[in-house]
Amino acid sequence: MSLGGGHSAEGSNAGGIFVQFNQDCTSLVAGSSSGYHLFALTPDDGIEEIYASRSGQDTCLVDRLFSSSLVAIVTVAAPRKLIVCHYKKGTEICNYSYSNSILAVKLNRSRLVVCLEESLHIHNIRDMKILHTIRDTPPNPRGLCALAPGADRCLVAYPGSSAVGEVQVFDCVHLHATCVLSAHDSPLAALAWSACGRRLATASERGTVIRVFAVPERARLYEFRRGVKRCVAIACLAFSACGAFLAATSNTETVHVFRLGEPAARADGDGWMDWLSSAVAAGAGYLPAPVAGVLAQGRAFASARLPRAAARAVAAVTNVARSPRLLVATDAGAVHVFALDAADGGDCALLRTHRLLDAPPPEESERAGELGAALAGEPARGAFDLRDPRHFPPMRQAAAPE
Repeated sequence: MSLGGGHSAEGSNAGGIFVQFNQDCTSLVAGSSSGYHLFALTPDDGIEEIYASRSGQDTCLVDRLFSSSLVAIVTVAAPRKLIVCHYKKGTEICNYSYSNSILAVKLNRSRLVVCLEESLHIHNIRDMKILHTIRDTPPNPRGLCALAPGADRCLVAYPGSSAVGEVQVFDCVHLHATCVLSAHDSPLAALAWSACGRRLATASERGTVIRVFAVPERARLYEFRRGVKRCVAIACLAFSACGAFLAATSNTETVHVFRLGEPAARADGDGWMDWLSSAVAAGAGYLPAPVAGVLAQGRAFASARLPRAAARAVAAVTNVARSPRLLVATDAGAVHVFALDAADGGDCALLRTHRLLDAPPPEESERAGELGAALAGEPARGAFDLRDPRHFPPMRQAAAPE
């Protein structure tokens, strides 16, 4: 869940601010020309700066280990050097230099993974010793990789090919390859793990289809269509904490939220959709495979519209004061807070817009209308909690892998 521009898709903040949510989406970090900054999410849908390094060093990568004091940074002046800091003490714990520019850094409570263009370096988070190096990986100039957030299923996913959407999955604890997924026909553009580390979401450079796989079973569980009118560049995929929702951002102004699981039957006139789904299933053998595949793909459960399109944006689906929220941070330094209706989906109302690292324009610092203010209040009794899987129907049976 990171963004930037420059020497990698996840790396430098050239032309924008590097922004990334932490592993449990309770805070976010930002890298700028003046150093790095840490922000906390507040119960009133606010953003509070809790630390600013003010080192004067242009920071192109930064990641924080959950809500701890451990922060990993990479600067523009030394793109091959990883610095691990204790930000509360203001001290450097250690630093490592690599053979090429660091394109991505991923942390969990067990491992730290450093991604270079043609290798991955796995460190023990407790003493920062290098445990293993995955060498001669396919060229990965965008630094695309994803580390499962949980220490009990410590898996890293990365491209297994630069020509097609193949995913390699590696066990960072037992230090062996886990499985290979043939996810897409086009090269990969985005990867994301669920909090439990058992589901992996993928998107290709075509940007039209998003898939979710069971790991290590390699079964394709879900397939969602982002759109059919145009191909876009998917910037970020992000699961909610309970794994029931998946958000996708792109280089357009629309952010999509997909629901994982069979939706409950509605009584508001949507019966024709059920009929269509039944008709597609019954006639699948008579339709051309591409047509049947498109009709069987799931559509967005909810969507949000950014005030303006961003070159790159990252998302988080979380709870703020027990209310479901969709947060979107852009490389322009804006953080948009949307209300997410976890029961019915639909259009997400913009509640607040925050500006990082500079003074907010007056029209963006206030709540977005009376409706937004009402939605920002405490939820009614029995409101949805995105961390509670009891609110969501069980996962449907896995389809056969491609």
